[in-house]
Amino acid sequence: MRDLPAGHPTRSPALDEGDRPSRSVRDAVGQDAARRGFSLDPGQAPAVEALDALAARLAEPSPGGLNGLYLWGSVGRGKTWLMDVFHATVGRLALGSGRGSGSGRGPGTRAVRVHFHDFLRRLHGERFHRGSIDAALDAILGDADLVCFDEFHVHDAGDAMLVARAVRTLDARGVRVVLTSNYPPSGLMPSPAYHHLFVPTIDLLTARLDVVEVGGHRDHRRAPSEDVAGFRGGSFVWPATDARLAAAGLDRPGPAEATTVRIGSREHPVLAVRGDVVWLGFGHWCAGRTAVSDVLHLAERFGTVVLDGVPALGAQAPDTGQRFANLVDVLCDGDVPLHVLAHQDPEETLRRHGEEGVALDVERTASRLALLRRLGPVALGR
Repeated sequence: MRDLPAGHPTRSPALDEGDRPSRSVRDAVGQDAARRGFSLDPGQAPAVEALDALAARLAEPSPGGLNGLYLWGSVGRGKTWLMDVFHATVGRLALGSGRGSGSGRGPGTRAVRVHFHDFLRRLHGERFHRGSIDAALDAILGDADLVCFDEFHVHDAGDAMLVARAVRTLDARGVRVVLTSNYPPSGLMPSPAYHHLFVPTIDLLTARLDVVEVGGHRDHRRAPSEDVAGFRGGSFVWPATDARLAAAGLDRPGPAEATTVRIGSREHPVLAVRGDVVWLGFGHWCAGRTAVSDVLHLAERFGTVVLDGVPALGAQAPDTGQRFANLVDVLCDGDVPLHVLAHQDPEETLRRHGEEGVALDVERTASRLALLRRLGPVALGR
């Protein structure tokens, strides 16, 4: 997806009555799986059937708002892939990009696909500048009446209130949605101190959407792959000796190369900028006061990101681990190559999942880091 500008929803053309896709989502999923060289997992079958049924009824009037699907399951089960095939099929495999400019409804279905990290960033910003949730959603989603949200999650109390208002607004507008998530609806906003505040939104989602688990026992991201483009073109290097850096095609910058990257009104320190490659220090970008929006800026501006000095997350503050997880999420979704230079192997880096001091989404992070080439002292290679 690197040919699409980060921060812009992916838009499919209108699907009018009598102009439905020439093949079903079920057929499209089977053909795409065959092209990629794998067979469908039985745990994916209920989601395929549900997406196929939704695509078949898109030209019909929606009986109510948010009439769509909530796809959830463990990391690497193919939720994003299935949603993307669905979106491509609805758009007759002719994806476009860009923001809508109005909120009026025309004939047919207009679908957009957004990553939830980016949606939250833009929702905060557009609401601040435009003064209302309605205007913010108009700016982000335009006249879409089907929205595909990838990696829907709610961890932060401030985000939860904003998401709740956005969900109610989309419901009132009669917009259909498809959500993918690592969490069942009841697992959203897991903090015991704030979960009860989000329960009305959870109830609305479960009442309006068909909730389908994408199961199976295999993390498909960990399957061997010859694809080394995009995010997969990165590496996990430990410890980062000159020889291992050279194997990854990297050369450590000297102190004189330290500079800053301006994002908004703030100058962020970086270890080096070499053309479209940016070297980041873990201390500032994960342990410092940075936001997802800062990483999204990097994904838009640079073609490769190197993150240096990554320690074991179990010894770090909870928000440090979450920033690391967010950075991996954003770059993986943007298909930007990431080189992680760590003091220890990936397992030790992410050890103690679920205990105090470790990011909530570290299981997904482990799955995504498994896509990277591993360059360590035991063996070189994936």
